[in-house]
Amino acid sequence: MKNRTTTAVAVYLVLVNHKGEVHMMRRCNTGYQDGMYQVWAGHVEMGELPMQALIREAKEEAGIVLLESDLRLVHVSCRPKHDETGNRIDFYFRAIHWKGEIINHEPDKCDDMKWVSPVELPPNTTPHVRIAIANIFRGVLFSELSFEWINAQPEYQVT
Repeated sequence: MKNRTTTAVAVYLVLVNHKGEVHMMRRCNTGYQDGMYQVWAGHVEMGELPMQALIREAKEEAGIVLLESDLRLVHVSCRPKHDETGNRIDFYFRAIHWKGEIINHEPDKCDDMKWVSPVELPPNTTPHVRIAIANIFRGVLFSELSFEWINAQPEYQVT
């Protein structure tokens, strides 16, 4: 039997307004990257496809309604295991259109939200999200973050 990896699949929502700014939220009380900004995100649950998961997460966390036709895959990133969830594959989808006003539906997990320039992200932006946003705005569809890169980031605890 081959030694196969386990992979956690996550989806990230890159909301872009008419000024070209990206909507970011600051994590709190989650035990992972608390105090860091990133875009709205969540894990794909059993039986879901990535777009379905993102549509669900956007409604649950930000209170907005997305349609699959509103979403464009703009980046895929792979990361090696750095916690108990195993390797990671991250799907980033860009949305320019959505229904509803962005409202923090999880104030126990998010303590700030703001629109920011993609070239002037907050200094406390989650490192893998910072790289993904830079890649998205350069038109790079795929990236891999090495174990050495993960291990060099003080924000990650490698297990």
